[in-house]
Amino acid sequence: MVFSALPTDPPWLADTCCGDPAPRGSPWLFARGGINRRGILTCAAAAPLAAWSTGARAQPYAPLIEDLVVQQVPGAPIYYVLGHAGVPSKANEGHTSNAGFVVTDGGVVVFDTLGTPSLGNALLQKIMGITDKPVRHVVLSHYHADHIYGLQAFRDETKASILAQYKSLDYTAAGNIDDEAAGPRLEQRREALAPWVNADTRIVLPEVVFRVAAELRVGAHQFQLVYAGPAHSMSDLMMLILPERVLFAGDIVQNGRIPFMASAAVNTRNWLAGLHQVAAFEPRFIIPGHGKPSASAAEAIAFTDEYIRFVRAAMGDAVAQWVEFGDAYKAVDWARYRDIPAFSASNRGNAYRVFLELEAEALSAESGRK
Repeated sequence: MVFSALPTDPPWLADTCCGDPAPRGSPWLFARGGINRRGILTCAAAAPLAAWSTGARAQPYAPLIEDLVVQQVPGAPIYYVLGHAGVPSKANEGHTSNAGFVVTDGGVVVFDTLGTPSLGNALLQKIMGITDKPVRHVVLSHYHADHIYGLQAFRDETKASILAQYKSLDYTAAGNIDDEAAGPRLEQRREALAPWVNADTRIVLPEVVFRVAAELRVGAHQFQLVYAGPAHSMSDLMMLILPERVLFAGDIVQNGRIPFMASAAVNTRNWLAGLHQVAAFEPRFIIPGHGKPSASAAEAIAFTDEYIRFVRAAMGDAVAQWVEFGDAYKAVDWARYRDIPAFSASNRGNAYRVFLELEAEALSAESGRK
């Protein structure tokens, strides 16, 4: 495993690529990394406890009814699959997120692994049908179920290293009561997505983590990993692939459905900054966490940016005028978003979370003036 610190990284990144010593109750124990003579950041892999990932071979994966369709970025050895709009359900077999992979001279780098072990295995089979090169690394955009449950197949069937942002370790932390806490979400998905998520489904945590930014080099390709959170989650990261300048944006960018924002981890101010960062990368092709890809950064970020700003403006006015949330929500004209997938499942919760976020900002500003 080889990383190099990017120029924007603070000095301490080199000593914390593998994380600080795990806090009490954490399911991970870390080995320290260091800088070698060539200035390359090296990180020793960590070992998971049996409670989350035993490394034992999984049971046979429940068959999928719908085959994955792999698409290729024009003129590049970069591939992706697109999930359905809406929220995970039996109807869509839990396939609502996007994922992809890059075939390099030195092996394959995968970005996200979809929302069930069956989907993860199907993605792996597609990779094996395109190349005989081994999967070297799996990078996770963030730790939400619809992006990581497929990781189990890659852990069981490959020797790939698993990389994520440092805050992903909080996913299984004791006392985590966020909407995407590992235990409650797994129980919910075992019921909602059976048989593809079942008693054999387990959480696989990353082996190597970083804090702010890092670079992974495989073959002739460079993979710039950049932390963009907390935004949609605590551990959002994006991956820019060079020299092609193709960006896997994770859930910072979502098209064609209402993004999930009803979580204590969500920070919409940072999320808007992350969208600005997407444009600053000047990518020639963007693959979002949900929805269709785009060759235009402005087009790719437009929907998510406009939706977040609309909700913030509506809830911000309510907070400024001391209007109760229920009354504020009813007063908003949601017509422009009402027919978009996941509106009924997510919009009210999103608005309430933003209301609380802006209320906290207002109280903090008021306290600072005293």
